[in-house]
Parts: sequence; C-alpha cells; structure tokens
Amino acid sequence: MDKKDLKIVYMGTPDFAVESLKRLVEGGYNVAAVVTMPDKPAGRGRKVVPSAVKVYATQAGLKVLQPERLKDESFIDELKGIGADLQIVVAFRMLPEVVWNMPRLGTFNLHASLLPQYRGAAPINWSIINGDKETGVTTFFLKHEIDTGEIIDRVAIPIGDDDDAGTVHDRLMMLGADLVVRTVDRILEGHVETRPQEALADGETLRPAPKIFKDTCHIDWHDAAENIRNLVRGLSPYPCAWGELHVEGKEPLAVKIYAVRKSPERCDAPCGTVDTDGKTYLRVAAANGWVEIVSLQLPGKKRMTAEELLRGHKLDGGYFS
Repeated sequence: MDKKDLKIVYMGTPDFAVESLKRLVEGGYNVAAVVTMPDKPAGRGRKVVPSAVKVYATQAGLKVLQPERLKDESFIDELKGIGADLQIVVAFRMLPEVVWNMPRLGTFNLHASLLPQYRGAAPINWSIINGDKETGVTTFFLKHEIDTGEIIDRVAIPIGDDDDAGTVHDRLMMLGADLVVRTVDRILEGHVETRPQEALADGETLRPAPKIFKDTCHIDWHDAAENIRNLVRGLSPYPCAWGELHVEGKEPLAVKIYAVRKSPERCDAPCGTVDTDGKTYLRVAAANGWVEIVSLQLPGKKRMTAEELLRGHKLDGGYFS
C-alpha cells in the first residue's frame, strides 16, 4: 500500500505531539483527521485557547475532532465514518477499547521512555528525578492495560549531567517524530515484528512514572544534595520544584527553584538553613552538603538568577522548609 492510501487518524494534544504530526503531513502521509482535547481556559486571564495540536492541524487544513468524552456515540460514529486504517497516539488521553480497536491495522502509541520502564503520565520527569543516564522513545500497539502493549520499536539517548526535563523533552520530541514515521513505514511494508514488554524487562526493577502533583515538587532538604539536584532538574522548567522560604519577621514565601548545583564546601548547618554573602551566592543546607541555588522565582516575580535576586532583595539568614 502507498502511504497516500493509508488513512491515518492522529491523536494528541501538547507541543510534544505536534512534531510527529508535522512530519507525517510534510511527508505526504494521508492524515484523514486529528483528535485532540477541547479548547480550555489557560493563563491568568483564563482565556479559552486551543491545544498546540489543534493550532497546527488547523493551519495544515486537517479535519479536527474535539470530543468531550471518547465514548460518546456521536464521536464513535464520526470516527467510524472516517474509516481509518491506522491510528497514532502521541501524548493523549487513555482510549477506550472501542476506539483503539477500531482500525484494521491497529492503534500505536509513542511513549517518551524505554518501555517497560516508566509507564505512566510523566516518564521524562521521573527518569531524571531518579538520576538515570539514559532514556528514549518507544512505539507500541495499544491494549487494555495502559502502556503495556507489544513493542514495535525503541530508540535510546543519553541523559547528560546538565540536562533537565525541558532539554530532554525537546530531544525526545524530535527523536519520537523520527520513530513515528519509521513505525508507519514498517507497518506499510508489513515488516512489523512486535515484542512483549516482559521480554525487554531483563530482570530489571520497573519504575513507574505517575502523574506529578504539587507535593511531588516540594523539596525535602533532608535529602542528599544529589537527589535534590536531580529533583530540580527533573521538574525544570515545568512544573518546577519549590521550597518555602522563612525569614524572621516576614510571611513565608513559596519559591520556585529552576536550577541548582552542589557546592564542594563542607556543611555542618541544619538541613534547610539558608546561607548567603548577600551578593554572589545563595545556598541551602542538605543532608550531606550545600545546595547552591542558581535560578529561582519569587511569587509574582519573573524568573531570575540568585545574583539578580540578591541585588534587589536583602536576604539575611532564614531557612527553607
């Protein structure tokens, strides 16, 4: 079958999903429709905005479906009417069986980890939080249990010591787009040989990638300095690690922390203690050393370096909790 004859329905919502869709469109593949989340309020003004995938799909002149519920009969009927041969899912919602089992060639998903590691909603964040040195992308066919279907293909990349969730996200977005196109080509050619995820586990302890909440992002200053650094890296630039700053005589402040580094200097202060020269450095005591804050954001202010903060704010002692 020629790629122009393979009717594809593409499902995705955020920026991560745009690049794969763009590669398919620009590569001449037949994207018959795009399914994405309904428009929703965002930002301080709560203005209703479309998803990143909808913005691109509209510009490309593609048919866009935005069901509130994926089990709605009207949506199911419309999807059946399109008659897709293949469905592709990238950063979307969990699909009911009636949807993922509809196309004759199945539905495959692009996941931002080396499955079976990091099944779940936040694989990029958790791989960095856990201090991993490698991650990647995986394509697999959907089945009932989330992120457990048979693997079609995987590609690995290293995680650098200075990488954070933002840099890894962008690299995996591009790598994932390559893999989506390669997977479609293999399906077209009939050369797909899937492997069960259990065969790739190789006796490893499987780590999950659950959704991240505000409490997940709260820094525990009683932890080791390296673990704190990995937490900050894994949550930067979004949703961002944070700590509550207490200074005598002032209201506590919830401070977002975007980047830190370990200090080589010995630390005997209680965990959470703030130390600064008032000009060039701001550091916090952890369980086994100082953690120097490089970049942060106070409530209602813009992101700034520690030096910028100290130039505009007198900070004499205090502690983080």
